[in-house]
Amino acid sequence: MADKNAASTPTLARPGVLSLNIREKAALYAAYMPFLKGGGIFIPTSRPYSLGEEVFMLLSLMDDPNRIAVQGKVVWITPDGGQGNRTQGIGVQFTLDDTGAAAKATIERILGEHLASTRATHTM
Repeated sequence: MADKNAASTPTLARPGVLSLNIREKAALYAAYMPFLKGGGIFIPTSRPYSLGEEVFMLLSLMDDPNRIAVQGKVVWITPDGGQGNRTQGIGVQFTLDDTGAAAKATIERILGEHLASTRATHTM
């Protein structure tokens, strides 16, 4: 089994900025949260966050050299040792503006037909 951190690696670029690199479509599928209004993404992290906390993210997806800068708020928290041995981290809902809509559209374009999959994700 591959290292679960190999496909998506979160790093703290500077205080308040989360950087997430996703290089595999399966990892993007597992992290994407299409059930949120405006879309969202799960970010593996051990740093403590509170529901409603505003965060700024820099997303690097697949082989695209352009990073997506998007703001959002924490709407999901999976604690360390969470049920079902799920990855610790936070779910961030994209802002309901042009940058959030662009992030959602880019992710959904990459995932294409994978959006209809019934495979488990980091959140559901």
